[in-house]
Amino acid sequence: MANSNVSDSLLRTPLYDLIVQQKAKMTAFSGWEMPVQFTGLKLEHNAVRNEVGMFDISHMGKFTLEGEGLIPMLQSLVPSDLSRLTPGKAQYTVLLNPDGGIIDDIIVYCQGEEKAVIIVNAATKDKDKKWILSNLGSTTLNFTDLSSQKVLLAVQGPQTVEKLQPFVNADLTQLSFFGHVETEVLGYPAFIARTGYTGEDGFEVMIDPEGGQDLWRSLLQAGVTPCGLGARDTLRLEAAMSLYGQDIDDHTTPLEAGLKWLVHLDGKGEFIGREVLEKQATEGVKRRLVGLEMEGKGIARHGYPVASGGKIVGEITSGTLGPTVGKAIALAYVPTELGKIGTSLEVEIRGKFYPAKVVKKPFYKSQNR
Repeated sequence: MANSNVSDSLLRTPLYDLIVQQKAKMTAFSGWEMPVQFTGLKLEHNAVRNEVGMFDISHMGKFTLEGEGLIPMLQSLVPSDLSRLTPGKAQYTVLLNPDGGIIDDIIVYCQGEEKAVIIVNAATKDKDKKWILSNLGSTTLNFTDLSSQKVLLAVQGPQTVEKLQPFVNADLTQLSFFGHVETEVLGYPAFIARTGYTGEDGFEVMIDPEGGQDLWRSLLQAGVTPCGLGARDTLRLEAAMSLYGQDIDDHTTPLEAGLKWLVHLDGKGEFIGREVLEKQATEGVKRRLVGLEMEGKGIARHGYPVASGGKIVGEITSGTLGPTVGKAIALAYVPTELGKIGTSLEVEIRGKFYPAKVVKKPFYKSQNR
């Protein structure tokens, strides 16, 4: 049953009624009423790690852009070299402000020199749309916001191909990681990408609402576990994937956030924020996002202070008990000199300091991807 205390003013995805039928526990998230869990966080987490689970992510922003010279135009908005993309491939990257801060983390799916799909976070959809349009400023550009018109369903886990393939026309085994294709799912036109936010192999399916509802029912019948935001958070944290608004935001640069691999200073020309990133690349950053593992019984949570020798030096951005790794893990910004692997730190939890150490990211790496 949906929680009665969740506001009626919240937006609902086309899968809402089907989700409520599964007796999901609902919560408010980025202006949407979303499932936080169905049968239980740990069970859902383990289903994705060992078998297959599915997430309704229809709340996310979905844009299509078409126009002459589109990919070269998009180059000015991101630090990644999009000219490397060929049709059918995608790039995870970030939109930057002039200070090098991250406006949002996005995925650009190249469908050709003149066409792309861009998936953005729900909370930043309107901000991203305004930023893209104001900075491209092209009268020849056709921008379509499909956010409210499409279902987006993430099917994730080592058994995903086996469970999803019967409903899909395209051969999913031929789709490489970060590859995508336009095909049919249960007779409906669909866009499928081999991407996800769990650290596992899997696919994201963009489809009309009726098709999305049919696919949800079909996957349920096939034994796929429905999963909520709770499991999505523990899965992505074990894989050390950043959450926008916590681990990255307008005041963090990709070099501070451990996203150096997205910054192609040598491979491309001018882009917004380049000057700041060039300076950071030369001089180094003063702080960095590190992985922490708790050494005692304490569990670090978002907002908890991080200390060194009793002095506060940083703050936890994300933290939880990782069901797969079996340890309390966290991400935190600390001064660069304290960010070396093996460094001993402390996390303040309810007035007491608990030992932690800096460890290599990710905390978990799938053998299936």
